[in-house]
Amino acid sequence: MIRFRLPRILFPALILIAGLVHSTLGWAQNSSKTVVTTPQVRAELLAFAPQGVPVGLGEAAAAKQPVWVGLQLAHKPEWHTYWKNSGDSGLPTTLEWTLPPGVIAGDIAWPIPKKIPIGSLANYGYEGTVLLPVPLTITPDFKPPLTGHTLDIKLKASWLVCRKECIPEEGEFALQIPLKGSTALNGAAFEAAFKAQPRPALTTQGILPDSVVRIDGNLLRFSVQGLPVELRGKTLDVFPETPEVIETAATPKQAWNGAEWTASIPLAPQRLNSPSLMPVVLASNGQGWRAELKVVGEWPKVAAGPGVSSAPDTALKANAAATAAAPAGGSTSLMLVLLGALLGGLILNLMPCVFPVLAIKVVGFARHADDRRAHRLSGLAYTAGVILSFTALGALLLALRAAGESLGWGFQLQSPGVVAALAALFTLIGLNLAGLFEFGSFLPSSVASLQARHPVLDAFLTGVLAVAVASPCTAPFMGASLGLAVSLPAAQALAVFAITGLGLALPYLAASLVPAVARALPRPGAWMQTFRRLMAFPMFATVVWLVWVLGQQTGIDGAGALLALLVSGAFVVWTLTLNGRARLVFATLSIAGFALLTLGIGQNIVKFADSTPVSGSAERWQPWATGKVDSLLAAGQPVFVDFTAAWCVTCQYNKKTTLANAAVLADFDAKKVHLLRADWTRRDPAITAALSALGRNGVPVYVLYQKGRAPVVLSEILGVDEVRSALAAL
Repeated sequence: MIRFRLPRILFPALILIAGLVHSTLGWAQNSSKTVVTTPQVRAELLAFAPQGVPVGLGEAAAAKQPVWVGLQLAHKPEWHTYWKNSGDSGLPTTLEWTLPPGVIAGDIAWPIPKKIPIGSLANYGYEGTVLLPVPLTITPDFKPPLTGHTLDIKLKASWLVCRKECIPEEGEFALQIPLKGSTALNGAAFEAAFKAQPRPALTTQGILPDSVVRIDGNLLRFSVQGLPVELRGKTLDVFPETPEVIETAATPKQAWNGAEWTASIPLAPQRLNSPSLMPVVLASNGQGWRAELKVVGEWPKVAAGPGVSSAPDTALKANAAATAAAPAGGSTSLMLVLLGALLGGLILNLMPCVFPVLAIKVVGFARHADDRRAHRLSGLAYTAGVILSFTALGALLLALRAAGESLGWGFQLQSPGVVAALAALFTLIGLNLAGLFEFGSFLPSSVASLQARHPVLDAFLTGVLAVAVASPCTAPFMGASLGLAVSLPAAQALAVFAITGLGLALPYLAASLVPAVARALPRPGAWMQTFRRLMAFPMFATVVWLVWVLGQQTGIDGAGALLALLVSGAFVVWTLTLNGRARLVFATLSIAGFALLTLGIGQNIVKFADSTPVSGSAERWQPWATGKVDSLLAAGQPVFVDFTAAWCVTCQYNKKTTLANAAVLADFDAKKVHLLRADWTRRDPAITAALSALGRNGVPVYVLYQKGRAPVVLSEILGVDEVRSALAAL
């Protein structure tokens, strides 16, 4: 006989504050991981120690027996990553090493990049396959491990991979290098990488003699002596290591006067650096030399405004995504909205966090297939619980928005405490379904008999519980309907929430009102226990997702704390199922341990991770912030938001062309449009949420807001005429 009393989960759920073990689990999965594959890149950590790792021989031995490690990036066609100076946009690949004491990682030995033109801009980077080697220095402080015969290294790498769009990616790697014997399997890859590196030019104290860079107005004039014979007479590619000095996309005007190479390159209109010494790589046909050149002259002042480029780039236009459709306006039929809400509520029953609740309730019909009156009352009570709970949640959302809160559907999941509590609740449900415990054994007999004495109340509370467990699952497909609901009058909005609840309750209601459904169910038997335990796994899967959500809000420490508390809480639940003295001893110790753990790490669960402040790029543009658009609109001021990032080449193109166009800027001023810039260079949950609300998951995105009208989402590649037409409609 199944002793499943689902609504009583609400009582013991209050004794757990949710928690989990994500960091430990992630380490276990990556402890021997050398390859990370994405749709754009295959990244692999390689090692090269032809004579083994020099142990106990000191730094001199290490110099003679080099140990190299490196990240190899194999790009899919048309995709690229970036050099140490990425050019007009992009970000260089970064490597963070975790090494034993006494082992020091050097800098990346960057291979010679290639110039990647994109419209009127250009980047420096790599296509195809590239290996980024790093030397390891084994110092006398290194002590070989007492157990094992390997040098264990770990790497966390981040890279930006771009085509026309850009995707930030990262990976964690681990590698074991034998302390004895050689590791030469990757010799060919490292030798090729060494040959691709620029060689040092003949220098005096690191500076090429008789060679300078002269500042001539808005030009840099190179005069370089003493370059190798192999380069003389050839057209050279110039790769400055200092970013944002020259106009990257410009073609140098160069010539050879015997052994002297001369060239002139325009300065960048938005120059940010004024070095006194310019390290550059001069290359031709895959061969290159690095030199450091003295800068002679006075740097000109940087122009106050952004430079304006002329013609739009047809290649970018051809590859730009189509303009997003504007959100639905107030003329949308209320009946269509209600129909969408009903269908959405029905689909909710298939979600992994809802289906177990519905399935267990319906299976309960199998035990009392002939009690039609009880079925009808149970179905109506369950439906009432669902509808009232959904309506109450919607009313709370509307009340908070009316009070000035900038919220959307799913606002409850923006609170780490709510996410943690739901994770705890779902863990309890999963443990109960798995058969670890029965709630009746924890409760007083008067409470334990509640279901038998008040079956209607029990069904009502099950409906409340169904809404509680359904709320995390609504975002993927209910956001549009419920997002539209909050823009309707209060009565219509509440009707949308109520109909959504009706859709969620409809399968159970239909089963309770149609006797044929109950009679069609299999007869009670052992299959019911198996089915119940099977339903535990969707609940645990939902817990995994909730821990991930919390990790996005509070960082890895918050996710790890939640995992640890969930495991500790599960142990508490298990000890309460014991009998006699064992229960007294183990339960006391487990509860004390849970309390200490909560005091020690519980604060990590509710503490938001630090975020990088957003800054505007000029006085005209102000930093975007959550709620700022709403406040400006409430004051009657139209708003234009540029969702951008430093690594997004399309963003930089639009910034230098359309958004710097004098006519466009004049129209912004004439219409008194407030300009906001949302900088997504570093991950920002608030900006991510704003993009998701617009149906986007990347940048650039350009949105024009006006009070009383739906937001206008413009093209990814902005045109002057498009922006001016949108402004003219204000």
